Amino acid sequence: MRRLDLLHAPRNKPSRFFRFLGPGLITGAADDDPSGIATYSQAGAAFGFGQLWSIALCLPLMIAVQECCARIGAVTGKGLVKVTSEIYSKKIVYSVVALVVVANVINIGADIAAIGAALNLFIPLPILLLSSISALLIVFLEIVIGYHTYAKFLKFLALTLLAYVLTAFIVGPNWLEVAKSLVVPEISWTTEYWYVIVALLGTTISPYMFFWQAAEEVEEQKFAIKNHRKVRTLKTIRRDTILGMSASQLASLFMIVTTAVVLNQNNVTNIQTAADAAKALEPLVQSFPDAGLYAKIIFAIGIIGMGLLGIPVLAGSVAYAVSDTRSWPQGLDYKFSQAKSFYAVIIIATAAGWGMNAIGIDPIRALVFAAVINGLVSIPLILLLGKISKNQNVMGVNVGGRLSRVMLTATFIVTLMAGLILMISLLRG
Repeated sequence: MRRLDLLHAPRNKPSRFFRFLGPGLITGAADDDPSGIATYSQAGAAFGFGQLWSIALCLPLMIAVQECCARIGAVTGKGLVKVTSEIYSKKIVYSVVALVVVANVINIGADIAAIGAALNLFIPLPILLLSSISALLIVFLEIVIGYHTYAKFLKFLALTLLAYVLTAFIVGPNWLEVAKSLVVPEISWTTEYWYVIVALLGTTISPYMFFWQAAEEVEEQKFAIKNHRKVRTLKTIRRDTILGMSASQLASLFMIVTTAVVLNQNNVTNIQTAADAAKALEPLVQSFPDAGLYAKIIFAIGIIGMGLLGIPVLAGSVAYAVSDTRSWPQGLDYKFSQAKSFYAVIIIATAAGWGMNAIGIDPIRALVFAAVINGLVSIPLILLLGKISKNQNVMGVNVGGRLSRVMLTATFIVTLMAGLILMISLLRG
């Protein structure tokens, strides 16, 4: 397929637009994984509306990065690691893979622990045991049933995030103040403040999302060619990405608003357990005799559903990255017998994440810490994406335009500055 086909493929009719929604929407949904829910909740509880401005700032940056990743995958027909290996030395390639593996395994471990903590709200068994069962279930579903098959059903569980939207309207925040906080930064020069800011950046602009969306665009392209369908145009890919990222950030916005009103304004500024986080949803069911129980149920469904949706994305992006370095058959549409090495990496990555739980990590702290690690790891990866995007030998006529280059540079600067401020504040104690 010629690169020009992506630009000049026939336009899709409006009625067919939603049929082509895929990697962008799934990536956006997976972004609100348990790590994201915990980070946004902690931001609202600790600082009220004080960090809402990061949501408005991150949306265009997030769209720019994910559009770049999707374009690279669609144009080259290769994953990010494979493309990198064709341009740079093995040292750079292996460094990129190492960053992704470390960040994702930490994130997987935190998400598995969160699912165990959510289940523990109702099942009086050790969190480690519940986490272990969850990890085995996730691997089983991903390999035996196939991620793309069961992800179709998990998307409905993602609707539980609407609980934060409904709660926000029930508690009735000062929407003028909310709007003001979105555009006027309220800066605090404390280590705690910048720790959460970096976590917000990391859970929003996450490395695993880069590799996942690029790989999924490649799979979409292979599926279309195999089934004699039209390939996704760059215009369709951009629409898919914009909608997916916008939906993700809208959910994030209401998580912060809800926890700011329900928790922060009631002097609950530090979320230490899953039960603490679930309290944010109590106003939604306050007319019921046991509002706390129903709030826990809604919260648990959200955490478990988003965990089941997000953990395979984390493990899958590791498998795509490692497989690219070895030229292994890869893809979640393959059966286990067709891509044994690919699925072996998924199993190992999930098992390594589970291993973190065995050392007794604090689920809530681990979730925010995982987001911070993502924020720091994303810095060099964004720089790499910018260089690949403007490389004409790789992208041909589909190199990033001026707007894309400016936004990628802005994303790199923002994440770098936030990381440096955090490092300086930590060193100063």
